[in-house]
Amino acid sequence: MEEPSPVISSVTPERPSYLGDPAVLLAERFGAGPTPSIVSVPGRVNLIGEHVDYHGLPVLPMAIQRRIRIAFRPRDDRRIRAVSPPYGARDFEWTRHLKPTSSGDWENYIRAAAEAVGARWNPARGIDAAVVSDLPPAAGLSSSSALLTGFTLALLQANGVRATFEELMEVLPEGEYFVGTRGGAMDHAAVLGSRSGCALWVHFAPLSACPVPIPKDWSFLVAHSLTTAEKSGKVRAEYNARRTAGSRALEGLGFPSYAAAITNSTFGQLKALAGARLEGEEQRCFLHVVGEAFRTTEGVAALRNADASAFGRILNESHESLRDLLRVSSPALDALVDAARRAGAMGARLTGAGFGGCAVIFCHSSNRQQIAAALVKLYYSERHGFDPGTHLIAAEPSSGALYE
Repeated sequence: MEEPSPVISSVTPERPSYLGDPAVLLAERFGAGPTPSIVSVPGRVNLIGEHVDYHGLPVLPMAIQRRIRIAFRPRDDRRIRAVSPPYGARDFEWTRHLKPTSSGDWENYIRAAAEAVGARWNPARGIDAAVVSDLPPAAGLSSSSALLTGFTLALLQANGVRATFEELMEVLPEGEYFVGTRGGAMDHAAVLGSRSGCALWVHFAPLSACPVPIPKDWSFLVAHSLTTAEKSGKVRAEYNARRTAGSRALEGLGFPSYAAAITNSTFGQLKALAGARLEGEEQRCFLHVVGEAFRTTEGVAALRNADASAFGRILNESHESLRDLLRVSSPALDALVDAARRAGAMGARLTGAGFGGCAVIFCHSSNRQQIAAALVKLYYSERHGFDPGTHLIAAEPSSGALYE
């Protein structure tokens, strides 16, 4: 396994037109000043390995070209001021032991970054910051983790701290817990460690991240279901409940970890054990987690062998497990995945937390435009609010976080 040496690069990425220039927005909101720094953090699409990272199992995401960009300037005090066109301005004093504000408020991700940095590095300077993005929110593409990561990196640079990949991977998941989501560390690894043209095979015990090149004739579409997956309220409770049920199942079967469970057992053996000793939600969650773990290993092998047929089958099986066992799909996502398969995709599944958001669709590069056009006819023509530039993305495997 190979660990990414730089946490963040200094190469300017190729990028599509953003929704405004964050440096201009910064000057408009907070006045003229020194040339700001800019940090750019991608979204990610998880190719395989869904709802397993919080159980310490490997995953295979890739960063995409859609990004959050933050222009920022250090302040001489501990105040943090930030503005984002869709969500407005926020302003607070960076004190110790910050508390979350109103549930669902984007300020919580800024506070989470400030709390994570403050607890580890004892900084002295706040920032003025402006945020722009072409990454759709609440879509399963890790916009929240990109925002958290971007503000963490901005606060660190403003205070002269250059954190390692390992240090960031220790504090960023705690930042998500501050917001209230008991997730794993996949999103942060993907947005920090990804490399252009590659997926990222991430292990957590011990931490490592290995780029896996994606064959040139493979393509991915990210299609939005036009339903959102806000990580607050009822959806957050449902998300956290899946993690709890999986942990209870593991404890009930006497395994010290999911890694230990799959090391010396086949899926058939684990399925028989779960059938005999578990029931209900605990049984379903356990079966999804161990099945997805085996699928992830198979998916990496299929990717390395350029076996498109096997990779597509694995994506399809993953969606069925997420739908029937973990029960985190939705009618809209199921309809979208079905439309993608009817359009000629080799594989498709929901990606991200579920309950709405996006599907990842796998195809040969030569078929991507044809499949996209068919999706418009089969799925989006029957629904209101479709914007091709936002809701149907040709996802290119891209670099992780960048200082521009």
